[in-house]
Formats: sequence, C-alpha cells, structure tokens
Amino acid sequence: MEVFTTAWRAILANPMRSILTALGVIIGVASVVALTGIGSGTTSSITRSLEGLGTNLLTISSDANSRTGLVQQSTRATLTRSDLRAIQTFSPQRIQGVAPTAQTSTQARRDGENLSVNVIGSSPDYETVRNSTPEQGSFFTMNDAQGRRKVAVIGFEVASTLFPSEDALGGTFRLNNQTFTVVGVLEDKGSSGFTSPNTQVIVPFETFETTLGREQNGNINSIYVQAANEKDLSDLQLDLTDLLDARHRIASEADRDFSIQNQADVLQSLSTITSTLTLFLGGVAGISLLVGGIGIMNIMLVSVTERTREIGIRKALGATPLGIRTQFLIEATLLSISGGVIGILVGLGLAYGVGALINTPPVPSVSSIGLAFLFSLGVGVFFGYYPASRASLLDPVESLRYE
Repeated sequence: MEVFTTAWRAILANPMRSILTALGVIIGVASVVALTGIGSGTTSSITRSLEGLGTNLLTISSDANSRTGLVQQSTRATLTRSDLRAIQTFSPQRIQGVAPTAQTSTQARRDGENLSVNVIGSSPDYETVRNSTPEQGSFFTMNDAQGRRKVAVIGFEVASTLFPSEDALGGTFRLNNQTFTVVGVLEDKGSSGFTSPNTQVIVPFETFETTLGREQNGNINSIYVQAANEKDLSDLQLDLTDLLDARHRIASEADRDFSIQNQADVLQSLSTITSTLTLFLGGVAGISLLVGGIGIMNIMLVSVTERTREIGIRKALGATPLGIRTQFLIEATLLSISGGVIGILVGLGLAYGVGALINTPPVPSVSSIGLAFLFSLGVGVFFGYYPASRASLLDPVESLRYE
C-alpha cells in the first residue's frame, strides 16, 4: 500500500506534467470508444431500417443491366402480370406473401397545399411484406383492389403536410386530378437515401394502372417476395431465378432482363463493410495509445533523471532494486490507467454527443471498452518497464553524488 501512496505523491507533485503525459492515452482510448460506439450504432440503425422494410425478403426488379454488373432503376418494365401469377402459385408453402409494385412520382394536392410524392401501386400483401401496417386506420383490402377504388395509404409527411390541422383519416386529396380517400396513415419512418418512406402514397395496383400508370401497360417495376422461412431464402432465390429464366427464355446470365436481390445478403455485406470500417478506425485510434505510451516512457525517463539523488538515498537506506523498479513501474501504470478511465468517459461523451447530432444512437461495446482499458494498462506496463529498470540499476554512491 505504501508503494502506491508514494507513487501517487510523485504523480501529484507535478500535476500539469502528469496530465500532459496521460493525454496521449486519454485521446487514444477516447477515440477507440467513440469510433467503435458510433460505428456500431450506425450499423444497428441501418440494419433496423432495412429490416423495418420487411424481413425474409427477395426483391425481383425489372430491367437488370447484367452485362455491366449493375442493377439500375427500371427504364423498362420487363416483369409482367403473368410473371406475378407464376410466382404467386410457384410454391405457396414456401412463400408467405407476394407484393408487385409499380411506381411514379407526382404532386399530391389539397386546399393549396402540395407535396412531391412517390406513388406506389401494389397489392394488400404489401402491408406485411414491406412491414407497412398503418399507425392510423388500415391498409386497403382485396375488395378495394378488385373494385379499382381510389383509396390510399399515405406516409407520415404526406399526412402532416396535406392535413396540417386535422385528422387525415377519411380525408381526400388529389393525384393527377384524381381524388383519393385516405384509409391509412403510416408511422414516421424517417428518411432513407434519396426517397423517404414518409412521402409515399400506396394505392391498389389496379387503381394505379387505370389512373396513374397507364403507360406501363400492365407491366411491373418490381415484385417483393417474402419467404416463409429465413433459411430457405437463398434456395428460393435460385428457384425463382430458374423460373423467370425459363419464362423469359434467358439463355445466359448476361441476357437476364431482371435481377433478384436477397435481403440477407445485403445485410451481411453491409455488416461486413461497417465492421471492417469500424475496426480500421479503431486501429487508427489505437496508434494514439502507442504515441501516449512513448510519451509516458519519455516522461518517466526524465523523472528518473530528476530523482537520481532520491533513488540513491532510498538505496542507501536499504531499498532493493526490486522495490525501486516496482515504484516507478506503478507510477507509469497509474498514469496510464488514469488516462484510460478518463478516456473511456470522454469517449462515451463524444459518442453520445455525435450520435445526437446525426440522430443515430451509439452502441458502446463492452468488449471494445474493456479492450481499450486493457490496452492502456498494457501501455503503462510496457513503456514504464524500461525507465523503472533503469532506475533500479542506478549505483547508490553515484546517485548520491548527482546534482
């Protein structure tokens, strides 16, 4: 216990130098904790957003430009109603839901208010397949679709813009000079890329064909397929690819006029990319710890030189080389540990501060915090050992003569 007290006294004797010495460790640990927390939070946020658009999902898109390895937004719809029926009847026990979509952009208007919206024509299955259960009201029904009724489920921003001071449910608005009745309002889903789910207007596919998408001639932009079993997702993707290849008479992959995207593959790729980036940033931040360790070694060497006479007196009074080495090693370790604890607190503060600015809650990792702390401890021991050994090897007679 006495050796710890002595070490603390030596550290507190030069508070400014001790703080500057520990600063490298503080910056390194804070950077590791903040970057890994923000990186994990971003990964979790994007994953939740994708899963919020539907789970166990396959997305079949029209007009895939396989020759260049790119999938572009459809310029021509190559999926037909007969393709849709073939997919719906392909394997009912393996497919939980099928939702075709056709899309267009237009202006939604009501009482002088207008908003640019993305209109989606789809089936009632869209509600479950794309996780779009209305927060208010309900989704349109099969009777609505078969009757080509002008009903719509609208996004949160559409409701707040067109109906700023009243309940949107049951209200009417206009699309392409056609009057639609609101039957459901979606929850606030935030922004996502160039388009926001909050500015979507979802109408029955049959209604879309007759009022908004006549130029599509019954063709479909994309078809969402929800698998009954997540483990069957990859096999179902291969089977549906074979089905459409046969229907479209595709001889080779280069001629394929559609693409099928597996949501699980997208999530896995995203997780791999973000994890790699987080590790890279954490590694860069870890360099600060090494720099901090070198700073600790330099200051401890200076401290040994300044306290040469003190070391000589202690040895003359019976202090052993092991005792001298232990004292200086504990001083270096205490400096490093203190820097590590302060760094963790600063890093958590930075992570939550930046998370609030970018509206993405961080996910601090206990393992990364523990690893950063252990690394700071290791830095103190590793870089403090040489100065401690040097102090323990000083000749007591020469030390007493040192001025």
